[in-house]
Amino acid sequence: MTLVLAVVVLTLLLPWGAAAATLRVAALLPPREACVALTAATALLAGGTVSALIGLFHVPFLASLERIPLSQSAAEWPATVPVAVVAGAVLAVQTVLLLRRWYEHRSLLARGWASTGDAVPDGDLLVVPGSAPQAFALPGLRKRSGRIVVTTGMLGVLGPAEREVLLGHERAHLAGRHHLLSVTAYLSAAVHPALRPLHRALDFHLERWADETAAESVGNRRLAASAIARAALAGADAEGGDGRRGPLLSVGTGPVPQRVQALLRPAMVRPRTRGARAALAGLVTAVAVSALLGLILAYGLHEYVELAAEDVRAR
Repeated sequence: MTLVLAVVVLTLLLPWGAAAATLRVAALLPPREACVALTAATALLAGGTVSALIGLFHVPFLASLERIPLSQSAAEWPATVPVAVVAGAVLAVQTVLLLRRWYEHRSLLARGWASTGDAVPDGDLLVVPGSAPQAFALPGLRKRSGRIVVTTGMLGVLGPAEREVLLGHERAHLAGRHHLLSVTAYLSAAVHPALRPLHRALDFHLERWADETAAESVGNRRLAASAIARAALAGADAEGGDGRRGPLLSVGTGPVPQRVQALLRPAMVRPRTRGARAALAGLVTAVAVSALLGLILAYGLHEYVELAAEDVRAR
């Protein structure tokens, strides 16, 4: 049982190290690759954590399959029942958090679509009358395809060229299906506290991805930086906050000054330095080990219980 608990502890602690490595690697990668790395890491680490907890929760059940009474299991392995209870409680909390986050996500999408009731459609664009400068990518819902939602107030703030940047930014969110990456990390972050910074970082890199796509579409990085800064500032002032809309990705999401500074520099290319390769190798190793430990734990626990049962019968 000591070995099993050691594997579980490693499985639950490794996400902290893997998350730190992921953040470091993401900072070295172009936005698109950074988003893929962050999403994959959150999903794999969450899966490994859940697997470990499920394995612990099923120890008494596995013992019952081997016809070992619960009282005898507790006598042979005193930590069996308490650990299983704790694992079950954590799984229950995780389930509640996941369901709550999913409900919040769907409710926000529904409210987003409800706000477009009096919008004027123009292709993939929905222009909503209103003085408040707002713009965001609205994913599809209930057989409705995704749309770009922009208020007349936002269109009035920007010049013609800047509007092209704004629309290119939001179209990049829809074309890349960025909302699926965001909701994956959003749900995964409910599983382990170490994954929450990964979700915040993903939102930033998704905006950077859309920024780069918009800059490439207009062929002017300085114009893109100016348009994004103007739109984000107008949106933040109108909302009295930082412009964040949760799962609805908008031009004002994330630390805008860092995004503008990145656009004023040359576009990032995939790093080829030894440090970047080492960081990427460390990330892959940490994430793979953490996920595999969780998956192996379930099988290992079953084998452990079988060996213990044989030992009990031999007595």
